[in-house]
Amino acid sequence: MKEEHAARQIMEEFARRTGLLAAGEVPPRRYLWTDAFAVCNYLTLFQQSGLAEDRDTAVRLVDQVHGVLGHHRHDDPRSGWISGLDEQDGRLHPTAGGLRIGKKLPERQAGEPHDERLEWERDGQYYHYLTKWMHALCRISRATGNPTYTVWAVELGRRAHKAFCHNADSGPKRLYWKMSIDLSRPQVDSMGHHDPLDGLLTWISIQEQAARLPSAIPLDLAAEISALADMCRGINWTTADPLGLGGLLADAWRLAQLQGLKAGTSLPGLLTDMLDAALVGLSLYTRDNSMQQPAAYRLAFRELGLAIGLQAIARLEALVTSHPDLFRHESDLVPLLKVLKEYVPLHKEIEQFWLRTENRAVPSWKEHGDINMVMLATSLAPDCYLDL
Repeated sequence: MKEEHAARQIMEEFARRTGLLAAGEVPPRRYLWTDAFAVCNYLTLFQQSGLAEDRDTAVRLVDQVHGVLGHHRHDDPRSGWISGLDEQDGRLHPTAGGLRIGKKLPERQAGEPHDERLEWERDGQYYHYLTKWMHALCRISRATGNPTYTVWAVELGRRAHKAFCHNADSGPKRLYWKMSIDLSRPQVDSMGHHDPLDGLLTWISIQEQAARLPSAIPLDLAAEISALADMCRGINWTTADPLGLGGLLADAWRLAQLQGLKAGTSLPGLLTDMLDAALVGLSLYTRDNSMQQPAAYRLAFRELGLAIGLQAIARLEALVTSHPDLFRHESDLVPLLKVLKEYVPLHKEIEQFWLRTENRAVPSWKEHGDINMVMLATSLAPDCYLDL
């Protein structure tokens, strides 16, 4: 298929330019968000081609991410695994201390003044990046039949939950948005809008996967799932940010799949609330005409996040219409999906815009080249990212 061919070309270039090739001359350049999508992309290519090389590339990327982002930076006076484990134990438990973001600048030190602009470029750990990596680990566990990757996802999630989850001023539990590399202190106190939702659905997905593996892993994640469900109560998920919108639609599809496995949340009506918020957000986003701007004034990865999420709508509609009994308590789903379908053609519009060579020649594309490339490939071949 044309899309598969384009996705393969993009991912081959990504491997060359980020030092992923086994005999490559480029030193590894790893970034957790981008690499989580990239793992899913290589696994989708493997599903489509049956070539073991595609699966092996995904495995190599996982190993490289753990080796680079599981260790302290080269410009950090600390060395070794960020978990504090020795080299041997660190290799056995590479996610036990979390994983660095992979930002260009070192993290802000304790006592150093906060600079909002600089903080975007500083290293640390993001909760929503860790959930993306947990999903990638689950996907590669299924592709290889190796339960170790799921164990690593659990170890990562438990460490992240312990570090990021806190009581805000003796009130309800919340999640810090950003933590230090060693997870000893928050770098940004506020909570990401969709972080508890990402966490909740990721944990339920891991619990389901662990139970379905050939050698079932016994898990008791009730405390984490309950805490995250409490954080999700009463939240309005609406956003007009295209990346957030795409993530919300992808999460809605994930929740629907979990309900299909009889593993929904304890939050009745959550799926309807998410889709209703997505519809409002899409209306707001399309009204501001940002997609009519020249390429130099647009951020490709944010738009491509929306393009990926829009492809969840058809999947959602197919599941809801073929198994109405699973969704009988959410009567508004069918009319909501009917209206949401009107926005689906946007995903092709976004893809085609960023597939044009001239639009990838602008500084705004080049400054974020790796993440733009990988998310374009995900939009072209989304199966292993969108599906559980």
